[in-house]
Amino acid sequence: MQLLFEPQAAEPESERFFDLESIDDPAELLRRSTELALAFRAAADRATDFQAVAAAQLADTRRFDALSDSEIAERADWTPDYAAKMIEYGRGLLQPRRHDG
Repeated sequence: MQLLFEPQAAEPESERFFDLESIDDPAELLRRSTELALAFRAAADRATDFQAVAAAQLADTRRFDALSDSEIAERADWTPDYAAKMIEYGRGLLQPRRHDG
């Protein structure tokens, strides 16, 4: 039985990457690969936002177990400077949006 969090066995080399290898028409290949690249970029941006929010929450000094920038950097495999920037970015994401009117 495989647990939900267990990684699957490595895929054989013959596996296809979103079946792009089977597309013969260059126009269709460009369209589909561009679509995938944009989707992956959007997913990476969203994941980065979640990283920043988590870092800001972990650094919140109101927490009894708040982490330092360097502790967060170590956990996320970042430099301490990058961790500080991500914490600040995450704090901005956590602030309620103001509606200027």
